Amino acid sequence: RLSLAGNRNLNNALHMVAVCQARSDARGGAYYRKKIAEGKSRKEALRCLKRRVSDAVFKSLMADSQAPSRSAA
Repeated sequence: RLSLAGNRNLNNALHMVAVCQARSDARGGAYYRKKIAEGKSRKEALRCLKRRVSDAVFKSLMADSQAPSRSAA
């Protein structure tokens, strides 16, 4: 069983993004359908997509935090 610990609001937001992407014909939808074709259940495929979305969000946050900040001098 997966842990239910963590930020519920963040998890809810990631879930909504993953569900919307799974329904689309974009990269998220293609990834979701690929996981279904691999034999994963719909729930497992959605979990994989959520992880992929969270990885992309984290990567973006880290890139923003490491970017040089502009100083008003």
